[in-house]
Amino acid sequence: MPTFDEYVAQNRERFLNELKAFTSQPSVAAQNLGMREMADRVLARLQKLGAQTRLIPVADGFPVVYAEIGSGPKTLLIYDHYDVQPPEPLELWTTPPWEPTIREGKFFARGVADNKGDLLLRIQAVESWLATEGALPLKIKWVIEGEEEIGSPNLGKFVRAQRALFKDADGCLWEFGAKDSHENPMLICGLKGILFIELHARGAKRDLHSGAAPIIENPAWRLVWALSTLKNERDEITIDGYAQTVRPPTALELEAAAHIPFDTALELEKYGLSQFINGVRDFEAVKKLYFTPTVTICGLQSGYTGPGGKTVLPNHAFVKLDFRLVPDQTPELILDLLRRHLDAHGFADIEIQVTEAGEHVARSPLDSAIVRAAQAAARATYRHDAIVYPSAAGSGPMYELCQQLNIPAVSAGCGYPDSRGHAPDENIRVDDYFESITFIRELIRHFARA
Repeated sequence: MPTFDEYVAQNRERFLNELKAFTSQPSVAAQNLGMREMADRVLARLQKLGAQTRLIPVADGFPVVYAEIGSGPKTLLIYDHYDVQPPEPLELWTTPPWEPTIREGKFFARGVADNKGDLLLRIQAVESWLATEGALPLKIKWVIEGEEEIGSPNLGKFVRAQRALFKDADGCLWEFGAKDSHENPMLICGLKGILFIELHARGAKRDLHSGAAPIIENPAWRLVWALSTLKNERDEITIDGYAQTVRPPTALELEAAAHIPFDTALELEKYGLSQFINGVRDFEAVKKLYFTPTVTICGLQSGYTGPGGKTVLPNHAFVKLDFRLVPDQTPELILDLLRRHLDAHGFADIEIQVTEAGEHVARSPLDSAIVRAAQAAARATYRHDAIVYPSAAGSGPMYELCQQLNIPAVSAGCGYPDSRGHAPDENIRVDDYFESITFIRELIRHFARA
């Protein structure tokens, strides 16, 4: 019988061909493109593994692929998603997004980094274990949804309906992860929450000649004035009562963050900047990035923006905003504060539209058994310690599946700083992919012993 490493090496080309099959299948939830075909492909691969599988329908959404395999005193929950971001703009891809290509040791395709690479390698790792180590020493349960890239609007409803499936889970391996700029493996224990909204200002019943501006209010100015009350020039959020909703990081979280490497000069060079906001550097930049909430203007639209001049007084202006949230904020709380703030500052006429399902803040204990097992697995795989992140700077639906069920979680995966998730030329390094298969072996081993 071959060893685990020998089995992976013998099946290297087959594993890569399976990854090519996964990433050649479009599965864009935002465009309803190829979703059922991808769900069926994931289901079939888990069935080939020997898992007990179910394709669980979701009302008004895409089905969840659920699978179980193994037995033992511990249960590991694995969360992934089979939907990916739209590939546009297509002209910026070196090779087409649905035609997987390996060049210079990197695997290029839409979704390979987020999240089909991690999804598949975890299955392949379990296959390699079964073929070389025998029976699994624990039970594994997979939840693979199809709506993560559109905000997971139905995951909470699914979890509440299927709660009995997950109640025995001792820990969760979340869907993403990477090495940092210094080649340190990252273990991420939480996510910020998020609220997506639009603010709309309206004026006359139609666009007017701008000569009417002395007596007819311009909704674009109205919107600008409203926005100016949300944040000041020092980057402080000035929504009434907002500061009182923020819980500071704990001593343990700050201690973990102190170990996060952050080379200010290197990061500034990467973004083509001369300084960060308010000149923050090093540990102060880390604290701001991972522990502070945000209000971000994602897009503004009003009137005429084409070439040349057009003397127009627009009748409508709107802005897209996202709010990244930290403990103890919730989308509902911040939405209520925002409405009260606008009303109190004379902007009761500004309309708020919630455009996507919000997501709650997720934090897992930094000393949980799943995090300790992941640290041990990283040392065994990479021969040096991983960096534990109390939170990512971004958001996701971890709360719905993990925190509200008291399941501690950790994220780890095969990405690297130039994986270009959500962007053209998305890629992973092939060597990282196979190292991650070894990491899953070690995680199974150490978590089963925890």
